[in-house]
Amino acid sequence: MKSSNPKLSAPSADRRKDVSFRFGQKFIDPYAWLRDPNWQLVMQNPEKLKSDIGAHLQSENAYAEKFLAPIADLRNVLFQELQARIEDKSSTVPLSDGNWAYYERFNSGGQHPIFCRRPLKGGEREKEQVLLDVNEQAKEEKFLSVGSTRHSPDHKLYATAMDRNGSEFYEITIKNLDTDEPLPTRLENAQGDMEFSADSQILFYTVLDQKHRPTKVMRHSVGVDKIEDALVYEELDPSFFIQLDKTESGRFITISCYDHAETAEVRLIDTKKPTMQPRLISARKKGVKYDVHDSDDQLLIHTNIDGAVDFKVVKTSLLDPDPKNWKEFVNHKEGRLIRSIILFKDHLVRLEREHALPKIVIKELSTGKEHFITFNEEAYDLALQKGYEFKTEILRFSYSSPTVPKQIYDYNLVTKERLLRKEQVIPSGHDPQAYSCRRLFATGHDGEKIPVTILHKKDLPLNGRAPLLLYGYGSYGYSMPANFSANVYSLVDRGMVYAIAHIRGGTENGFNWYLNGKLRQKKNTFFDFIATAEFLIEKRYTKCGQIVAQGRSAGGMLMGAVANLRPDLFRGIIAEVPFVDVVNTISDETLPLTPPEWDEWGDPIHKEEDLKFMTSYCPYSNITNQAYPFVLATGGLTDPRVTYWEPAKWVAKLRHHNTSKNEIICWINMEAGHGGASGRYDRLKETSLSYGFALMITNKNGEHKT
Repeated sequence: MKSSNPKLSAPSADRRKDVSFRFGQKFIDPYAWLRDPNWQLVMQNPEKLKSDIGAHLQSENAYAEKFLAPIADLRNVLFQELQARIEDKSSTVPLSDGNWAYYERFNSGGQHPIFCRRPLKGGEREKEQVLLDVNEQAKEEKFLSVGSTRHSPDHKLYATAMDRNGSEFYEITIKNLDTDEPLPTRLENAQGDMEFSADSQILFYTVLDQKHRPTKVMRHSVGVDKIEDALVYEELDPSFFIQLDKTESGRFITISCYDHAETAEVRLIDTKKPTMQPRLISARKKGVKYDVHDSDDQLLIHTNIDGAVDFKVVKTSLLDPDPKNWKEFVNHKEGRLIRSIILFKDHLVRLEREHALPKIVIKELSTGKEHFITFNEEAYDLALQKGYEFKTEILRFSYSSPTVPKQIYDYNLVTKERLLRKEQVIPSGHDPQAYSCRRLFATGHDGEKIPVTILHKKDLPLNGRAPLLLYGYGSYGYSMPANFSANVYSLVDRGMVYAIAHIRGGTENGFNWYLNGKLRQKKNTFFDFIATAEFLIEKRYTKCGQIVAQGRSAGGMLMGAVANLRPDLFRGIIAEVPFVDVVNTISDETLPLTPPEWDEWGDPIHKEEDLKFMTSYCPYSNITNQAYPFVLATGGLTDPRVTYWEPAKWVAKLRHHNTSKNEIICWINMEAGHGGASGRYDRLKETSLSYGFALMITNKNGEHKT
């Protein structure tokens, strides 16, 4: 769909000479100049962006808007539709902690949440106390995102981590809830994770270095100048992340050190002895993951040790937690992935996935008796919600499916009674019976069965004529949930089919499903997506050349790969914050995520064979002279995860080599990072851009289909 407007011409980025050699192999990158040499400074201060780069990005944005001008009205209609599906004034179900109930709510028209609490004495209708109104904080900001909040155990302090430009460098502030006044100390360059000691006098937090890597856990004494903060733990391996949390009992703060998916180790800090050295449970051993939960003097550990690829639960003494003392408590069963566990005083709850469907299992600690919670739809999603109380019989969980909006339940672990606490409201209306949701299985290139979730209007003729949006991710072991998305109905109600390809690289079919979609098996991810597209064509949900593929972040890498491999299958590609410059990025140790990524993709710096394999599929490296589909690539200027120059370079190179008349456009949010706009309504404008593009290229006039 080339524009008939002769004044509309795509930006043409300069092709500048940039040559490098790796293991004797020559690499030419004519668009390397789009990476600002001071990108670390730009992340924290976007105004420092080099003028020529800024001018090019602005020209890309202007061109994208000109290309999309014919659907300006449609984008506005889409935005209004998306907004109308959001409950304008809403509240989360309160979580009880001692004498207080904590919750978040939105005011009518509010872009950001308001964090609140009520005293439980006399019931939850006691006077509300506003802990943090993010709308007030955001009045003078172009971007504002709350990473996390923590109230102290004595309920007198409230800590907040805020990002003010999308770079994910957080600033932590602490508020005195008795006086409603902030303390003067500000803890900068924080990761956003933090936990209080039992006496509420110490706050532990993680610090990011200038390469945006979490390297240090610090101990801050409340009310004392931050210059006195003490180093608690320092991570010297740049391939490892660190994260703070607190066990369900509240007795320990955990320092978890981990790579992307294979190896972990945990240290415990006694919250009543916060100045003591953290205690290591088991030293890291490559390929062994574990997380720790405590009850009295026992530890329950969720782990994959001794070949338990889909995880098991072991029990050991807190006094001597060496792995030689770990005794099996929940056995390993291949193909049944134990995703996570929550420990209560008398019960262990685990979230499992088997055959790409989730299940909640409850085990009584004293007797070992088990029962489980499942639902009957072909595809659905379950999630556990960790509360503040340890000595309770109430588990909170959520359920949704592609046709059923989110439901929040309180479940009694003893009586097995289920209480619906909240149901997602769609103000503009929603009838689940008007839609069909199926879970089918495509056959991969090697015979593997690939789960596919399919959603469409029940009365849609399945004659192969409908356009289809196919979403995929397939990396880091992340599974695409078959949950409810109000947004996709703007496509489905116009006659599009919406499908999710649960491809290898995720863990939908167990942990091996992930292992068979990483490193030297990475191409399975791309082949699975292509096989899914071919299956949907075969089953007459759509036809060849009428599919819009969509993926985000590492899913954007998938988009780039399939665009090179099978461009004929797709009408369009939507790649949001796409990781497409794989070889250059993973060869650059100065980038925030590069060393941790080597276990996911390979190490092209030190291993020649890894470089060769990554080069064989890297989306940016494999662009050739061929007919590409329509492409929309988006990015964020301050994104520390997928830097802005990846989509910018990719689009420039695609344009240079594209032999079709299909337009390739790039849109960069100059005021945000990886997650896009921070306001709940502003984010919908970005969704309306992507969905408007999908409708535009599959329906020449951008008209609604009923």
